[in-house]
Parts: sequence; structure tokens; C-alpha cells
Amino acid sequence: MLINHDTRCALDSVIDLVNTSGEGDEPDALQDLADLHRFVRRHAISDVGTLGEEDLAAVRGVRARFAEVFAAGGTAEAARLLNAMVAAAGTTPRLTDHDGYDWHIHYFAPGSSIADHLAADGGMALAFLVVAGERERLRRCEAPDCRRAFVDLSRNRSRRYCDSRTCGNRLHVAAYRARRREAAEQ
Repeated sequence: MLINHDTRCALDSVIDLVNTSGEGDEPDALQDLADLHRFVRRHAISDVGTLGEEDLAAVRGVRARFAEVFAAGGTAEAARLLNAMVAAAGTTPRLTDHDGYDWHIHYFAPGSSIADHLAADGGMALAFLVVAGERERLRRCEAPDCRRAFVDLSRNRSRRYCDSRTCGNRLHVAAYRARRREAAEQ
């Protein structure tokens, strides 16, 4: 699947945002403004003004709406959720070439809040997957103790874990040890 740089960056932001929610034993990673500032820096989100408590609450709301898209029962439901999110963000597509990047499209209106920025750009990135018939690439990790979100960009759509080096490897090692124990008991 061919995904341009902007869409990939927006998808990465969406995934990271959804995964800040503190699934399972993990704490919420957006507890205060310092966490929000770190998120903005980590994703090099441009055109962000001064952030306040209202921005933190609004970004948490966007995070919940993105999580609903991942949990959607079908494409029609995902499309409805994305349409509502993108419309509420006041999407205003515009071409830009800032910070050394070639021409690309921003979907948020100039001067919009960080929440609207994330909803517009992230919502459109997810919408591109829906339009391409690739909604099933939006997944949750299949490890029993992990429900982290990820986008399966593998060629054959076979990725099952958020990170094969942690969740995938841990499950494979556990299965191997269980087989060894079973063989030793026989």
C-alpha cells in the first residue's frame, strides 16, 4: 500500500495518541500539559499555539473518537465517525511546504486548536485507508495483555502484534516454553 509522508505522519500521530490512553496496567500518558507538549514535540506538530488545560481535555476527546474508529463494527460505522470528526474540526485543505518538506496538504484550518489539528489531519489519514478499502489495517494488538492500536502496513496484512519484538516475541517464547514443558511431561 502506497502511503505518502504526510499521511504516514498523521497515522503515526493517531496511533500514538490512541495508545496514550493507558490500556490495561499502563497509566494514561496524557495526564497533564507537560505530556501534551511532549506529544506535540515527538510528532513535530506544526502551527501549534499556546496550549492550555482546555486543549488537553479536547485532545483527550479526539483520542476517544479515534479509539471509536478502531472499534467500529464495520466500514459504514467508521466512515460515519470519521465524517463527524472531520466536519467538527472545520477541515480546510491547503497546500504548504514548511520546515523543509516538499509540498503537502494540511487539512486543519490555520490557527486551529491542537485538537482540531489532530482530528482533521488524523481523520483524513484514516479516511484515506477507508476509501482505499483498507480499514481492516486498523488493528489492536492480539497479545492477551496488550490492546495497543496499530496500522498494519505489511504487504500481506498479516501483522498481529503492535511490536513483534515485544508482544509477538513474548507470546512466541511462552508458546515454545509451554510446548517444551508438555514434551517433558510425556
